[in-house]
Amino acid sequence: MGREERPLILVSNDDGIGSAGLQALVESLRGLGEVVVVAPDRERSAAGHSLTLSRPLRVSHIDDGWYGVDGTPTDCITLAVMGLLPRRPHLVAAGINHGSNMGDDVTYSGTVSSAIEATLQGIPAFAISVAGEGELDFQSAARFARRLAEQILRRGLPRNTLLNVNVPNLPPEAIQGVAVTRQGRRVYSETVVRKIDPRGKAYYWIGGTDPAWERPGGTDYEAVSSGWISLTPLHLDLTNYRAIDELKAWGLSLNGGPPA
Repeated sequence: MGREERPLILVSNDDGIGSAGLQALVESLRGLGEVVVVAPDRERSAAGHSLTLSRPLRVSHIDDGWYGVDGTPTDCITLAVMGLLPRRPHLVAAGINHGSNMGDDVTYSGTVSSAIEATLQGIPAFAISVAGEGELDFQSAARFARRLAEQILRRGLPRNTLLNVNVPNLPPEAIQGVAVTRQGRRVYSETVVRKIDPRGKAYYWIGGTDPAWERPGGTDYEAVSSGWISLTPLHLDLTNYRAIDELKAWGLSLNGGPPA
């Protein structure tokens, strides 16, 4: 197969172009096709699905097939697909994130948002993270990323669906298996810390105490905490269809309220 026929795989993240997880992901995908990296030039964790609209973006050519962008992860995917790459990618792989992206955190994650943006543009995509703190072992995540990429390139993905993967911070031999899961829910408390600076002015840290997790079965958190790789299909349509009939029954109108 000629070079022009090889699948084009776009890789990005939110930890920045110098991150160890990104390097591990790129190495794992080599051989499956032509791999191109377009990633933020610095850490942009928790950037969410944000676009830079108030200033021009600058792109640095780091190496052959490596580009750093002074913007968000979503900027990186948009620039790559609409301007930097010579052809449309067959797959977008985002990660390997330093730390988990489970439950409600997917709405904050720049790594997951990279996969969301690719999905919005009709490109199959997955995000992958190592769930842990401190020293991270990327072996298991890198190995699974390759196997998942092979399957996506062969089978594709359902329309408007991306895959969110969380891998325990364990060596491959300690992984229990792969669980297809649903998105969990966090329980937050004391997430904003207020302090006073030397000039007597208040400042705030968003973070506070570590959140707890709701315990219903079948979630990403339950799988990862039990040593399983969590594979969660996420859908772009956020509509709560069960609420539609209830809201219609409210009888809302512009010039009058709901029925008495």
